[in-house]
Amino acid sequence: MGCDQQPRPSAADGTGIYSGTFRYGDFSDDILVSIEKDSTRWQVFFSSLAQNANRIPFQEIEVNGDSINFKLRSDFYTYSFKNRWTDHHAGLEGSLQVDTITATYTLAKDVAGETEETDREEISFTSGGITLKGTIWHPEKDLSKGLIIVTSSGNADRSASAAEAKLFAQRGYTTFHYDKRGTGSSAGDWTSATIEELSQDDINAIQFFSSKTGIPLTSIGIKGSSQGGAKMPYILNALEDLAYGVAVSCPGVSLLESDLNYWTNRNTEVIGAGDIREATTLQRKVFEHIAGEFSRSDLEEAISKATSKPWFAHIWIPDLDEVKEDKKLLFNPIPHFEKVKHPVLIIQGTLDEIIPVESYKTISDALDKANNTQYKTVLLDGGSHSMYYVGNSDFPYWSKLHPMYITIFENWVKSVSADK
Repeated sequence: MGCDQQPRPSAADGTGIYSGTFRYGDFSDDILVSIEKDSTRWQVFFSSLAQNANRIPFQEIEVNGDSINFKLRSDFYTYSFKNRWTDHHAGLEGSLQVDTITATYTLAKDVAGETEETDREEISFTSGGITLKGTIWHPEKDLSKGLIIVTSSGNADRSASAAEAKLFAQRGYTTFHYDKRGTGSSAGDWTSATIEELSQDDINAIQFFSSKTGIPLTSIGIKGSSQGGAKMPYILNALEDLAYGVAVSCPGVSLLESDLNYWTNRNTEVIGAGDIREATTLQRKVFEHIAGEFSRSDLEEAISKATSKPWFAHIWIPDLDEVKEDKKLLFNPIPHFEKVKHPVLIIQGTLDEIIPVESYKTISDALDKANNTQYKTVLLDGGSHSMYYVGNSDFPYWSKLHPMYITIFENWVKSVSADK
């Protein structure tokens, strides 16, 4: 959703929120299309909480009489939507063409405007002298429970977690997420920050959220995915009053080892089982150089010796003149899990290509070492690193969250909350 609430247009001009169920063979999904217009142009947005998509802007919007057409583009496909308004703009009849498939759908206008309306509050807070921007999603049926989505790796801003934040708000949780420093509307630079500094931003965000909403830490849980999951035990140990933590797709090794595992998985087939070990050794040296653990001169020597190898073209080597040392790669969550006493839920997909397959076991062993009796481990069959279901589908062009992910998450949170 946009940050500013716009005046609601009349029901007769074609603007508004249209929703319905898209079906093709064994695939179905509840989708939502928001059509907006200002004095100069039309804007159209796509949402599907099951796809973790919230207000994705369409391109190439064309309006002609009672027809409105638009497109979405991904790295692999172009999705062409052709629609016409029906019943004096009360509905949309459309078709979606992608690859060789064309599917039809019917969407109905939400005249009351309730389908997409969720009470949201744009806020700012400071951490280490840096101003960070975030969103609090207020549920219609308030459970007086808070859920914080901590930031993850890369330069993605809070839009990446907007659908999930909204989804949990619809289930009664007051949810909060924010732009990591140096992303979105937040100041600062995440590339030069340590994991500890980024975790402190999360800690300050949680404390701000508690003060702002009046929800005590004992009624607030945190959820982190990937690098966010790796930060989770550090945050829990710093805030002992937090209710629980959920680690999704969390590596049981250092972030460097996880990145290397991903590279190996992506390149084993093309390089070949006989050469992958030697190739991985060189790729490790590249990552270690970025982490400040391997000198440039030694790396250049290793590269020089490998240039004639048949697999060398598949090694990722950045411009060494532009490399910025990144100590985040050396962060390992396991020593922090070994101290966690909070209830913890560990969720890992069986088809996660990024983290080592034994990560959930390593984390469980660490929690056992902490004498933690309040943790649960769940393996989602067919789940990817992003918690999408990876399996056969009659419509393989849209990925949806694993059907059990939210259910397991929500049921576990209710069970640990009931214990208090």
